Amino acid sequence: QVQLVESGGGLVQAGGSLRLSCAASSGNFFSINTMGWYRQAPGKQRELVATLTKGGSTKYADFVKGRFTISYDNAKDTVYLQMFSLQPEDTAVFYCNTHATNSYGILGDYWGQGTQVTVSS
Repeated sequence: QVQLVESGGGLVQAGGSLRLSCAASSGNFFSINTMGWYRQAPGKQRELVATLTKGGSTKYADFVKGRFTISYDNAKDTVYLQMFSLQPEDTAVFYCNTHATNSYGILGDYWGQGTQVTVSS
């Protein structure tokens, strides 16, 4: 089992910035395959924001438009989402996700509890 703890959400004015963090931990060995950020706005389905593979490949949703950057600190097992030029339509609960393999080679899909991002106009 891998635990994901997110932080960094909050209230920001339009045009502002936030950096989300997500720290992964486990009582047992695990190896991260991919980490990513998703978001869910009220009344909408959860959608992909950005993902990052172990090999360093990134994928961003079209609505990011160069405003967000995903990165990973291997030493801290922490993934970050730096967000610039935030707009009210970015208001959502942001969730951290990882696909990780345990010591038996079993791949698991794990989610954090979510962190609220609210952008005021």
